[in-house]
Amino acid sequence: MDPLLIIVLFFVLSAEFINGWTDAPNAVATVISTRVLPPHKAIIIATVLNALGAFSGTAVATTIGKGIVDIGSINIMTILAALLSIVVWGIASAHFSLPISKSHALVAGLAGAALATAGPHALLWAGWKKVLIGLGFSCILGFIASLMIGKFIVWRFSGSPPARTGRLFSYLQIFSSGLMAFEHGSNDGQKFIGVFTMTLVLGGFLPVFEVKWWVILICAITMGLGTMIGGKKLIRQIGMKMVHLKPWQGFSAETSAGITISIASHFGIPLSTTHVVATSIMGVGASRRFSAVRWDIVQKIVTAWVLTFPICGTLSFIIAMILKHI
Repeated sequence: MDPLLIIVLFFVLSAEFINGWTDAPNAVATVISTRVLPPHKAIIIATVLNALGAFSGTAVATTIGKGIVDIGSINIMTILAALLSIVVWGIASAHFSLPISKSHALVAGLAGAALATAGPHALLWAGWKKVLIGLGFSCILGFIASLMIGKFIVWRFSGSPPARTGRLFSYLQIFSSGLMAFEHGSNDGQKFIGVFTMTLVLGGFLPVFEVKWWVILICAITMGLGTMIGGKKLIRQIGMKMVHLKPWQGFSAETSAGITISIASHFGIPLSTTHVVATSIMGVGASRRFSAVRWDIVQKIVTAWVLTFPICGTLSFIIAMILKHI
């Protein structure tokens, strides 16, 4: 195998590892913050179900691997430039406890590197349309669904004994956390599976773009290891600082986020699970009163979201231009 291909595949797996590491809060932040499960048990559950979710389909992997940039217009160095930008921004954001979107980092990195390699014609509108739809899904649907579920629970259980309601939603939250972990794997896990397969095609290892089962296995294990290590700072940022959560709120947020991601994965829409979970937590916090949400924390998170596209796009463009002249 070509040494350059091995190097690029290593960076793909590094990005997948960071994906699992920094996105651990998506699956376990709420169930840990409500103290329904201790951190080590919650993270083990998230690790296993994250990996299983990666085997649930290939629609998102195909969108990333064939729909964002024209695979015939780029080369393996384009992928390397995109991945380097993701790794740099991922490490920086984790250092500052910013839950950024790896999805947006990936598509921005691919776009910037493709522009440097082949120009604007390398970008494919069909895939970018799905990215824009995913942005709407993650910012709007998660918030609204969580807000509605939260308000229904408040209405339905307002007269119930708090102890009994707490026990009920403690059990339900274990299942909703598992749903969230599985769906995270079905969407976020698929993205780097698509990049891994694209790299194999560009490196001449595969004749056509076709997601192989062993590629899914390698990427799923790598992502699972990243999730197992987790990010305790990020868990506190999302699950403990932004909103003070109770079990019924954790259940509402995880259920709405899991359903939203499931719909998107079915249609091959690569959305940001970080956005979905964060907006779902905002929604359930606002279901009681808007002041329950720490909007200063929200502002910090939104800032990281906004910065991801230009930073990763610019970084990958510069790196790709450098690699072209080496």
